[in-house]
Amino acid sequence: MALTEKQEVLVKESWEILKQNIPEYSIRLFLRIMEVAPQAKNMFSFLRDSDEIPQNNPKLQAHAVKVFKLTCESVIQLRECGAVAIAGSTMKHLGSVHLKIGVTDRQFDVVRDALLRTIEEAVGEKWSEEMEGAWGAGYDQLAAAILAEMKDDAAPTAN
Repeated sequence: MALTEKQEVLVKESWEILKQNIPEYSIRLFLRIMEVAPQAKNMFSFLRDSDEIPQNNPKLQAHAVKVFKLTCESVIQLRECGAVAIAGSTMKHLGSVHLKIGVTDRQFDVVRDALLRTIEEAVGEKWSEEMEGAWGAGYDQLAAAILAEMKDDAAPTAN
């Protein structure tokens, strides 16, 4: 399902704001995730055995930026492509990694909420129910695509 024209405008408008400080918003996203689900820290090898404050961890910073950009850019492309437009090999990798570390449907919900709160904070007064709906719908499509890859990866192969 593609975004409507109005949803696309709202997403692109807010993405322009987010792009002004991707490193900051990326870390905020991950800190929100860990605030709601502290056990998420154990899913990241570079955080698991670290006593370092997460936002000071350079590996988390790099990972957060990569995840944040991929998520936001996949939502941006929905109207143009009509679906999540991530290269097949990247999508397979995402499914495999998420399956391996034991990500559940509920954890995708935690990330969704953290993403929406991060965007809301970034755009301030421009935030609206319509913008929330647009980003939520876009994220839901990305999460569904990753979950589908996880299920494919977990399915037994026929000999």
